[in-house]
Amino acid sequence: MNVLLVEDDPITAAKIEFILEGEGFAVDSTALGEIAIEQGKLGTYDVVILDLLLPDMDGYEVLRRLRAARVHTPVLILSGLHETDDKVKGFSSGADDFLTKPFEARELIARIYAVVRRSKRLPVSAIRTGEMLVDLDSRTVTIGGRPIHFTPKEYEIVELLTQRKGTALSKEFLLHQLYGGRHEPGLKIIDVFVSKVRSKLAHATGGNAVIETVRGSGFVLRDPVDRAASGTP
Repeated sequence: MNVLLVEDDPITAAKIEFILEGEGFAVDSTALGEIAIEQGKLGTYDVVILDLLLPDMDGYEVLRRLRAARVHTPVLILSGLHETDDKVKGFSSGADDFLTKPFEARELIARIYAVVRRSKRLPVSAIRTGEMLVDLDSRTVTIGGRPIHFTPKEYEIVELLTQRKGTALSKEFLLHQLYGGRHEPGLKIIDVFVSKVRSKLAHATGGNAVIETVRGSGFVLRDPVDRAASGTP
């Protein structure tokens, strides 16, 4: 996921970047509203995290100008301002969510995923494939009610395949989604991640790895009935 962070306090910005990069996000950061507006217009971000107190203009103005430019990227305001009037003004200016400082890292991550999911009009928060249930809000995977532990990158593989169930995703696509074009390792890393995911799923299901390899196309996740129809065990 690609994130534009607009925060003028270097300590806070570093903390947020550490949290987001630990989740596997690609983060671009700026302290200035004018730069944020220009970067936001590029349309390459999944979400904008916006402080309200910036040195060159307030965050409300940044938000208004982004919306006036028809930038529909979801915006999460992250601010030390906590009065109801501040929140109302933020939502009136076009914000998708408002989180006050200080904040919990896990709540920030959950809020980001929630606003991105809403912006993509994904109506369900949980998707089932056979015994596997992927909860998009909590970013958890269970099989038969039992939780399966995945690293952040492994979970992203599962989520991407789940949201595009029945469609083969290439290694190039998966690599770009996981790293956002920044510091990308070789394609071999996707084979490593998929192998680990398959191993964990096979262990939890008693041998059913769920994810198929489509020669020349990539990887695909299918419902059991679809696998049976295609003759895949």
